[in-house]
Amino acid sequence: MKQNKIAIIYDFDGTLTPKSMQEYTLLPKLGINSQSFWGNIVKEAKETGGESMMIYMRQLLDHAKSKNIRISKDEFFKMGKDIQYYNGVVEWFKNIDRYVKKISCGEVEIYHYIISAGHMEILEGISIKKHIKKIFASEYYYRGKVAVFPKIVVTDTTKTQFIFRINKGKEKLSQSINEHMPETDRPIPFDNIIYIGDGMTDVPSMALIKKSGGHSIAVFKKNNKEQIKISKNLYKAQRVDFIAPANYNQNSPLFNKTCLLLDFMVAKIRYNLQIKD
Repeated sequence: MKQNKIAIIYDFDGTLTPKSMQEYTLLPKLGINSQSFWGNIVKEAKETGGESMMIYMRQLLDHAKSKNIRISKDEFFKMGKDIQYYNGVVEWFKNIDRYVKKISCGEVEIYHYIISAGHMEILEGISIKKHIKKIFASEYYYRGKVAVFPKIVVTDTTKTQFIFRINKGKEKLSQSINEHMPETDRPIPFDNIIYIGDGMTDVPSMALIKKSGGHSIAVFKKNNKEQIKISKNLYKAQRVDFIAPANYNQNSPLFNKTCLLLDFMVAKIRYNLQIKD
């Protein structure tokens, strides 16, 4: 197989956006205080041993029901336009695509993916979706047009399933990824993958990709001491190649470090293509 494809995989909340998508959309709509809401989720998770993302999705529906608000897929979709991004995110994808095309002389293809614990229904409505090949995220099951219970729940560890899907080219959830596939048959080898995330919830994904020969970058909100500390710890633990402020503008440290990784990956791909010819 001609393995000339690169994937950049992004976490969403805190990585492409300063806050979680719920804080721009659902929580204000339901009149929920963000701090107390997340605090209650953490508390229930500790008391019951439940999975926090499952608790969150259920509690959200409970709040909506208590206020007689019916959350439809259309309402979720409309919320996507309210998402606010870090500086440079909107232009980032075109800039990266243009860079790869230039340095590879058009020989290498690049694809962008989002893997998020957040709502697929909201992510379907975001302005940057046109640049994203595939989004993997949590979803509700709907009765009629109203969300009634969680259908798909994406957690820290289940994110890795979707990395394997990208690696093996089996991006439909109906496709099994359990059968053995030789490394040479995989459309996007792990060493052609870059993962960009912002914190501890990204550790399983970062660890998988780094262990398998790929690369990862931890981003942090500028001047946020806690996030900077987390990023530095990830770097010390060799979970990431680089850390950088979450500024996606051209010539920012994040852009330049990503391009450095792309230089390395493109050169390797072009070399492998040459020796196979």
